[in-house]
Amino acid sequence: MSTDAKASKILARTFFNQLRASGYTPTQVIGVATELIELVTSDIREEGRRPEVVAELTPEEAYPSL
Repeated sequence: MSTDAKASKILARTFFNQLRASGYTPTQVIGVATELIELVTSDIREEGRRPEVVAELTPEEAYPSL
């Protein structure tokens, strides 16, 4: 498992545990998760409407002092 995947799992578990410790019911946790998915979906859709500007640098351009 990649470091990013591990970090995502840790963050999700921590967030879940915090919600449950704060008294959220499983149904309310699902509601929060659903809202997060809707926000991400909306963000992805809006990214598709924006022109993507990606500058690719060579290692020499990115780190000229190396």
